[in-house]
Amino acid sequence: MDSYLIQVKGKASLRDVHFSLPGKGLSLGPGKGRKPHWAVRASEMSKRTFNPIRAIVDSMQVTPNPQKPLISLSIGDPTVFGNLPSDEEVVRAMKEALETGDYDGYAPSVGYQSSREAVAKYYSCPEAPLEAQDVLLTSGCSQAIELALAVLANPGQNILVPRPGFSLYKTLALSMGIEVKFYDLLPEKSWEADLKQLESLVDDKTACLIVNNPSNPCGSVFSRSHLQKIVAVASRQCVPILADEIYAEMVFEDCKYEALAKVSPNVPVLSCGGLAKRWLVPGWRMGWILIHDRRDIFGKEIRDGLVRLSQRILGPCTVVQGALGGILRRTSPEFYHNTLGFLKSNADLCYAALSAVCGLNPVPPSGAMYLMVGIQMDHFPEFENDVEFTERLIAEQSVFCLPATCFEYPDFFRVVLTVPADMMAEACQRIRQFCEQHYQGGEGPQELECDK
Repeated sequence: MDSYLIQVKGKASLRDVHFSLPGKGLSLGPGKGRKPHWAVRASEMSKRTFNPIRAIVDSMQVTPNPQKPLISLSIGDPTVFGNLPSDEEVVRAMKEALETGDYDGYAPSVGYQSSREAVAKYYSCPEAPLEAQDVLLTSGCSQAIELALAVLANPGQNILVPRPGFSLYKTLALSMGIEVKFYDLLPEKSWEADLKQLESLVDDKTACLIVNNPSNPCGSVFSRSHLQKIVAVASRQCVPILADEIYAEMVFEDCKYEALAKVSPNVPVLSCGGLAKRWLVPGWRMGWILIHDRRDIFGKEIRDGLVRLSQRILGPCTVVQGALGGILRRTSPEFYHNTLGFLKSNADLCYAALSAVCGLNPVPPSGAMYLMVGIQMDHFPEFENDVEFTERLIAEQSVFCLPATCFEYPDFFRVVLTVPADMMAEACQRIRQFCEQHYQGGEGPQELECDK
């Protein structure tokens, strides 16, 4: 037996504590025969993490035409060109919160109670009531989606994701060891979901269904009746819904937005949203999860799980939290109206211009800030796919659109509608020139084959 002495410091003196361990003497040196060496490796989670947009864009070996200034229609950041500032009341609320000095410290991981109350009051309605306890504040909508996925799905399970759809869903899921199954959105039906195909994907390992409405990248908005049909599938299959509603209320005048929770009396919903898009402040990193669970299917377990996951970091920026009540209460209706009016005008301009271009089939959007354009690849035989098409568009015309392969949907490209109107018009003109130069129609020349 080997004896060891530990000195424990008490209030008045040091006390000796003796204890013995059975067996041979304890060796604190390196293992017998082991030669220490460096072996630092990236984690398996990091190796599984893959961003399709970055992978495709970073692989593009292309230089814009130096004779033409670059017009980027690729970035979903409405602040890039400086033409869409946030509302004055939003900025004022931030200044007031900062100047009080009350929001310089740590907040609870789920957010300040007063801020959660403000979000609950803003989104609560008779069909889908909310209280502060139903709200978790997050570092942007992206973290809201990450937490929602993490609490609903385990490694080895699968989630149902729209195609085309926001690439972050796949990035997060694969990094967590979660399988992704894609359900199709149909361009000929204004990007409605293929409900039969969607339901066929469900199995006993399906953890949740992701519904993005309004849609990135499609700019589509589901009708109330279509949302009800999606909810009916989830109800039959007992699958909870993760609703990505970061573009909530961002719909054009001829369309109506319905929060998914309003049409879901039975199926539990985690709705993810934030300030980024509607209030035009993506860099402020303020998001939230709204827990809709009228039948108590999530129960205490999911709520507690979200709280525990939120404790991995200490929540979103406290100053923005302090401003949140003022932002939600005081943002002017005119600001929302003017933003949507601008986006609708650009959407109309882009759709009309590209509809007249041989070889292109734009799909009219109803909201958000995007428009998808189909490419008749058979008429552009020198390009193998949408990635090559968009690469050459950059090289020849200095117009950068994301190939829809980034969204698991080849032979399309996405246009961002937030650029100034004159740049949008110029970009559409350049796209037309590009297509006229490369279009080939059937057996004869373009002039005889294209009826546009």
